[in-house]
Amino acid sequence: MLIPKRVKYRKVQRGRMKGKAIRGSQITSGEFGLQALEPGWITASQIEAARVAMTRFIKRGGQVWVKIFPDKPVTKKPAEVRMGSGKGSPEFWVAVVRPGRVMFEIAGVSEDIAREAMRLAAHKLPIKTKFVIKEKAGDANES
Repeated sequence: MLIPKRVKYRKVQRGRMKGKAIRGSQITSGEFGLQALEPGWITASQIEAARVAMTRFIKRGGQVWVKIFPDKPVTKKPAEVRMGSGKGSPEFWVAVVRPGRVMFEIAGVSEDIAREAMRLAAHKLPIKTKFVIKEKAGDANES
């Protein structure tokens, strides 16, 4: 599973997921992508489950890119512990995803195979997503 090698602070505050994704909203490496439509936290295990679902379906044909990384620790206190006595210990890692963020990319397979692989991956994620296709250089200038 994905986990940072080192972090500056062991525990971080929850933060807010306000606004749309500024960076990472375009397909860069692949031909097809899976784009987030709503904000959320994607855990390292959910990212891995989605990646495995995609790679199994395309049967080692093509290439898959994971464009998000879980770099935020989420803390939890143990069960049946009274309030107070500090913040809990880090339990798992999440990637903060805002609407518009391209989370996964695929290249080297046909569109229908990519669409089905992304559909399988989307079922592993806790947010709504959509399948996107990379725009050609000429298409953006014409419209």
